[in-house]
Amino acid sequence: DESELLTVPDGWKEPAFTREDNPKGLLEESSFATLFPKYREAYLKECWPLVQKALSEHYVNATLDLIEGSMTVTTTKKTFDPYAIIRARDLIKLLARSVPFEQAVRILQDDVACDIIKIGSLVRKRDTFIKRRGRLLGPKGSTLKALELLTNCYIMVQGNTVSALGPFSGLKEVRKVVLDTMKNIHPIYNIKTLMIKRELSKDPELRSQSWERFLPKFKKKNLKKRKEPKKKNTKKEYTPFPPPQPESQVDKELASGEYFLKERQKKRKRVEEIKAKQADAIKKRQEERNKAFIPPKEKPAVKTKKVSTEKKIDIEAIKEKVKNAKKKKLGAIPMEEVKLKMAADEKKKKKK
Repeated sequence: DESELLTVPDGWKEPAFTREDNPKGLLEESSFATLFPKYREAYLKECWPLVQKALSEHYVNATLDLIEGSMTVTTTKKTFDPYAIIRARDLIKLLARSVPFEQAVRILQDDVACDIIKIGSLVRKRDTFIKRRGRLLGPKGSTLKALELLTNCYIMVQGNTVSALGPFSGLKEVRKVVLDTMKNIHPIYNIKTLMIKRELSKDPELRSQSWERFLPKFKKKNLKKRKEPKKKNTKKEYTPFPPPQPESQVDKELASGEYFLKERQKKRKRVEEIKAKQADAIKKRQEERNKAFIPPKEKPAVKTKKVSTEKKIDIEAIKEKVKNAKKKKLGAIPMEEVKLKMAADEKKKKKK
């Protein structure tokens, strides 16, 4: 029932841990230390007074050892919050991983947590690792910025680790996106899913329903077919009985009757077999030699047909031409032209 569902009012925050909750303080002193790389030394020297000031509010001491290259945080007698040392430990871890002090100091707040994701050992080849890490950043850091806006987390990609700082729900999403990117799943797919979830969370009716029908389902399209081996080893059917024992040489001789022959007869038989093999080999060799003396087959000569140059004369057509020529007088004007001239002369006479 909806009445039984636990609903948290908007803007509700857990009350802060005060000295009244633990008036007697801590019995034992706790401390944590972490190393930092050489290139962070100059920055830590500058911001260390600010780190000490921020931790002194929670009664935690911080020391910077530049010779050893380490940072140490310890509790004091005045420390009343037992979780303050854990937050101080996370603070120095983030500072060692190149997170700026302005962002790292937020870890001391109650509603902020951090997560350092190790990505160096997830990919074998160094070139592939650099490409996928660059894919997480995106062109001019656009992918990382979109991820920060959707998860409300600060994300820092440095070396072989990804440091994230923000609410618990956002850190969970960041870890998923980072690990998927290292497994060759583009972060844009996860960003699209996060955008849809963000819009769905605004609708109060959909809070108690499943969102699977709204979320996109991405499938791999460019799957490479596995190369099949040339020689396929087919497994034989299992039989509980052992294979039959192979026949020995004595068994073969007994079957053929050779076992009962005398030594001289066996020797003679062996010599005959060798001579038969030699004769076959000589015969084959001789046939190969004789191939060079066999003349090749010549192609039969094809007789070329003489093209007849004489053309068939159409006698009837010639006779008609001769008849037409006889009718016409040499130099005479054709009858059609004569008729046209006569018609023109008659017209002139009429006009006169």
